[in-house]
Amino acid sequence: MPQIIDGKAISAQIKEEVKAQVAAYREQGAEITLAVIQVGNDPASGVYVGNKKKACAYVGIRSLAYELPEETTEEELLTLISDLNRREDVHGILVQLPLPAQIDENKVINAIDPRKDVDGFHPQNVGALCTGQDGFVSCTPAGIIQLLTRSGISVAGKECVVIGRSNIVGKPMALLLLKENGTVTVCHSKTKNVKEVAKRADILVAAVGRPRMITEEYVKEGAVVIDVGIHRNAENKLCGDVDYESVAPHTSAITPVPGGVGPMTIAMLMYNCVEAYRFRERNQ
Repeated sequence: MPQIIDGKAISAQIKEEVKAQVAAYREQGAEITLAVIQVGNDPASGVYVGNKKKACAYVGIRSLAYELPEETTEEELLTLISDLNRREDVHGILVQLPLPAQIDENKVINAIDPRKDVDGFHPQNVGALCTGQDGFVSCTPAGIIQLLTRSGISVAGKECVVIGRSNIVGKPMALLLLKENGTVTVCHSKTKNVKEVAKRADILVAAVGRPRMITEEYVKEGAVVIDVGIHRNAENKLCGDVDYESVAPHTSAITPVPGGVGPMTIAMLMYNCVEAYRFRERNQ
């Protein structure tokens, strides 16, 4: 039987640690604040933003919600970000993606002060990750490293394959595995023989965005499989990029969907908010 990597339990552990740190800062008279901006009323974004607010309330971080109408202009959004950048009482800024078509996502990401970029998307933070310097790391890949570490799975010396090269998951995931001394291959839509490449992996991370694409043919016996995908199948049940039923028996450890990678993203966002506060305290 494989080890089922319990993201709910591990994320709860991290949130408890963050809660204790936030309480300690509160005792010193400090309040950590996250500003969350949502443009439009995309239902999925609404759910994510609601979950972030709940997590803030649980760990004791103050959250400021900015819910802007769908027709908000790029200039209006950039003005709000500029105001939040200047505010001494705001430590983290998060803009929920995707944004409406009239707004350039890259401009918005670039406008956030890198020291308040708790999503870890700003080019300065991505560059810091590339060069091994301090900076914020994208929450989902950072959460996956925590899942592995806290489940007793070492990356060092392992053959790691990441399927997917998005800026939010695939690329930073590859860099983090490299930082942990893994030997890393990134597969994408132009990769030849993806199954053969994936089958070499001791640790396989599926972040491809296609429901149940990864079957047992992609998986080496005894591999660790991390499933980043989240979709709804024909029966409206949640499933991942991995065909869990066929793959799980061939693994040594696997993340389920739901309850695997998903809960880690918000836990790491809470962690990054505390880091943002600490960074400013160190550099005042």
